Amino acid sequence: MEDVPENAPEHCPGTQSEQAGKSASCQGCPNQKLCASGDTKAPDPAIAEIGVKLSTVKHKILVLSGKGGVGKSTFSAHLAHALASDGTKEVALLDVDICGPSIPRIMGLEGEQVHQSGSGWSPVYVDDNLAVMSIGFLLSSPDDAVIWRGPKKNGMIKQFLRDVDWGELDYLIVDTPPGTSDEHLSVIQYLSSTHVDGAVIITTPQEVSLQDVRKEIRFCQKVKLPIIGVVENMSGFVCPKCKNMSQIFPPTSGGAEQMCANLKLPLLGKVPLDPRIARSCDEGKSLFSEIPDSPAAEVYRQIVQSIQDYCSNRVTEEQSTT
Repeated sequence: MEDVPENAPEHCPGTQSEQAGKSASCQGCPNQKLCASGDTKAPDPAIAEIGVKLSTVKHKILVLSGKGGVGKSTFSAHLAHALASDGTKEVALLDVDICGPSIPRIMGLEGEQVHQSGSGWSPVYVDDNLAVMSIGFLLSSPDDAVIWRGPKKNGMIKQFLRDVDWGELDYLIVDTPPGTSDEHLSVIQYLSSTHVDGAVIITTPQEVSLQDVRKEIRFCQKVKLPIIGVVENMSGFVCPKCKNMSQIFPPTSGGAEQMCANLKLPLLGKVPLDPRIARSCDEGKSLFSEIPDSPAAEVYRQIVQSIQDYCSNRVTEEQSTT
């Protein structure tokens, strides 16, 4: 996480480790005396600041997957679009994929810039009730590479959560990169003083994807992050003309359905593979406006309704225990 300073030597044990400032690798490090003093083990004050900042956000949903290329950003974007289709709801989408920010393109916001105000960074708006923040807005070109080590990426995530003027929100959706490393740990750490409803796990049907997704599920269990459910993306190809379905990615081990049965997790839905979804993302448009009557759009609506029901039930359960 953010406990390895940028100027630390190789094999740094981390500032939170019991060996901080004491191990052989600490010799000659400019931070050795500070680490040995124990002062670095104090909680990051940003955690409390973020708790205050996000106290006006009712629901926080993380979109995760251990595998890349399964459609996390596509799902995150359309979850945001669907929630914001209710004009009475305030929705925000935060892209913490620091090295591969695709949300600006998918949301039709490429070329937009973030502005600073007295209350922090102002997010970019798709609609009056749909805000977006991504490092993509801070780059001079969408082709620029972000070549950062973990501490710098984690510092940016901290800024997104603490310094963006989110205002009052009904839903904050956090789109994450694949894996279970720096960015994920940082998000969990920085949100630890707030209420996080849970995570939606995205997979595709084939075992090569499910293998990594099971690791993500274990990650959620270890950090005590509730799992709202699993979405199987690219679940069969529906021909736009004849409506027949073909399995492009065969579920050789039973797909997400079998995995969810084995792990006792809810399967929120199976989104069919539709090339029009990819086209709408490339063009920065919502599939709900481009192909509202498609099988994929219908499945999305059912999934979104399940997520809304889950969030409402969690609020009811918490109120009943207080």
